[in-house]
Amino acid sequence: MERLNKGDLIDLKIEKIVNEGSGLAHYDGFAVFVSGVMAGELVKCRILSSNKSYAKAELVEILETSPHRIKPFCPIFNACGGCQWQFMDYEEQLVQKRLVVKDTIERIFGKELEILPVLGIKNNKNYRQKIQLPISQTKNSKRFLIGYYKENSHELVNVKYCPIQPEYLNEVVEYIRQKASELGLSAYCEKTKKGALRHIVFRNSTSEGKAVLTMVVNSDKVPNEVKTLAESVFKAFEQIKGVVVNLNTSGSNLILTDEFCEICGESFIYQTIDTFTFKISAGSFFQVNIEGARHLLDGVKKLVAVNTKNPTVLDAYCGVGSFGIWLKDIAKEIWLVEQAHSSIEDAKVNIELNNVKNAKIFEGDVKKIFEEFIQSGKEFDVVVIDPPRKGCDEDVREQLMKLAKKYIVYVSCNPATLARDLRFFCDNGFSAESVQPVDMFCHSYHVESVVLLKRKNNNTR
Repeated sequence: MERLNKGDLIDLKIEKIVNEGSGLAHYDGFAVFVSGVMAGELVKCRILSSNKSYAKAELVEILETSPHRIKPFCPIFNACGGCQWQFMDYEEQLVQKRLVVKDTIERIFGKELEILPVLGIKNNKNYRQKIQLPISQTKNSKRFLIGYYKENSHELVNVKYCPIQPEYLNEVVEYIRQKASELGLSAYCEKTKKGALRHIVFRNSTSEGKAVLTMVVNSDKVPNEVKTLAESVFKAFEQIKGVVVNLNTSGSNLILTDEFCEICGESFIYQTIDTFTFKISAGSFFQVNIEGARHLLDGVKKLVAVNTKNPTVLDAYCGVGSFGIWLKDIAKEIWLVEQAHSSIEDAKVNIELNNVKNAKIFEGDVKKIFEEFIQSGKEFDVVVIDPPRKGCDEDVREQLMKLAKKYIVYVSCNPATLARDLRFFCDNGFSAESVQPVDMFCHSYHVESVVLLKRKNNNTR
């Protein structure tokens, strides 16, 4: 076939949705990826780029529409890049996420596993409890823009109303726009590396109905105008429990550094799930979807309870201690390891809050701590890991294999790195049977997964 060129218009039959949410089709046997489409649709597309292996295209017209296509509930869905799948009915989103996990694992892991139905979310609007919003200004009028970037761009969409976050935060964001302008503040510019306000970050508690606001500034100290803005927001909204400033002069796309300055109110929230309560500071990690977090916590606990009795547990990369604390009643001993100081301080509080008597906490470089465990001959019946999107580093995988006497429970937010790590563990003495996907980020292509890995020579509980 002739090579596809930028600007070419072609008709495609979408075969399936792949990891990262694009539709896959073939044109004369040549792979083409298209966003904004659904499996089974016939579409007219315009080629955006092409190389020897594949092409990328944009949707021009839907010629045959999927019965699962619906009208997006957000009025600016087509402009904003915060969600990708609002045009798909929710049940179909869950179907497609399961197929994405299945396809990705089979392609990279090279073996078939049972992929269970995705655990969905009953309340899939206003679900996002951590919100990170970049800030910019228009060139001439200097009007403040706060929102999300368009898909695959750095063009900021000014979001006045977002239906996937708590409703009151829309008012808070609008207030910040107006007040920042009144105070003569400037927004950070990626090109020039100048300007003060970079991001605003909210961490909301569904149980308290309140949030901590973090203002990220391009400065090594808190500007007076930013302090005034923080105090003004705190006074104007009773739902804002506290305001902190994060100092970020990195010049990169890093959102938060480790440098936080408390300005007013409190720098943390309390989130209750079932009978457990977690303190979560502005700089600590916690799942953004509370119903989804409950699915993950219960899923991990069920796997441990069914396969072990009174186990010793390592909660690697423990964050604020959620997994380890959730297992307190079925574990003999829980060791929690975390590098981030903010999270480990929260974990210490959370152990006390939840009356955990069988836990030990270790703060520091995880690789160094894991190596100390190995040198001392320490092993655990169960190792729970919840790594970032990049998955586990190779040397960490090697360490975890030595530390896990019987089981590894792997919680993943990226099917591709999950599949890669499963391949490693299963090539080195472990086996996996099934994957439980969880819908943490409704109306997007992202999906969480929980997998139990069993050591092959492990025949006892």
